[in-house]
Amino acid sequence: MKYAIVEISGRQFWIEPGKYYDLNRIPTELGKEITLNRVLLINNNGELLIGKPYLKSVTVKGKILEHLRSRKTIVYKMRPKKKTRKKQGHRQDLTRILIQEINIH
Repeated sequence: MKYAIVEISGRQFWIEPGKYYDLNRIPTELGKEITLNRVLLINNNGELLIGKPYLKSVTVKGKILEHLRSRKTIVYKMRPKKKTRKKQGHRQDLTRILIQEINIH
């Protein structure tokens, strides 16, 4: 099984080829190919490579599938024994990418 741990927009993701992932919004157009070069770890069928902090010889290729928004998160604040109530919603902008391949140079 081939997988990698990459850093994208300040967060770390365990990724595998052929699967799609929802990340924080990446400002690119749909259908564009992207290259992820901040690879922290790779497992190539039992051969484990760990970067310090990144692996320079490994790149991950992906494709932008769509831009979407997450489910609404409701924030409700209330002060007891007062008539203060505040309801607020938030929907995070996301980008769905398809991981095509993990290359070791």
